[in-house]
Amino acid sequence: MKSTTPSLAKLLIAATAALSLSGCGFLSIKENLDPEAIPTYMDLYSSFVDSGGDLGAATVWRMKVKKGVTTDDIGEAFKSASLGTGLLDVGQMPLSKEIEARSGVKQRYLHIYQFCNPLTARSAADFSPYFTAYLPCRISVVEDENGELWLYSLNMDMFVHGGKNMPEPFKTEAIKVRDTIWNMMQKGANGEF
Repeated sequence: MKSTTPSLAKLLIAATAALSLSGCGFLSIKENLDPEAIPTYMDLYSSFVDSGGDLGAATVWRMKVKKGVTTDDIGEAFKSASLGTGLLDVGQMPLSKEIEARSGVKQRYLHIYQFCNPLTARSAADFSPYFTAYLPCRISVVEDENGELWLYSLNMDMFVHGGKNMPEPFKTEAIKVRDTIWNMMQKGANGEF
């Protein structure tokens, strides 16, 4: 469980960041930001430092798959968890199978699932066309060197809270997508469907 009390190091980082950002225009946009923007970026920065500077570790959710849960279980859990949410399965990339077919060499499992709610995607593009680079939402299933499975997806807190405050009803829809992806990861990691 995450502590809600900021550490001294985090407070010093925040104070240093606030002082340094005040000279570069940050204060001129501060009022337009989501109320959770600063804490979101503090968490990203902490993850970045804790990982030794790995940008992926800072911007991605990672979840270990429970022992005994198969790759088929994960796919079924994703399908089940997305029902009724508006997120559609818009494609899959069975990368390890494709590499095996091309090389003839057995690969560790690597499969990417893609999901999208077209209406929310349109709202995201209207809000900021830059968001289209994040579409569709993806969850990757990755087998590590020890044969253990992991799930990875973009940290959707960054999408919802990382910048300008989103207007309604877009913000509510964005939070729903965020919560659905998180729920899908939890269900997939536990093989629940």
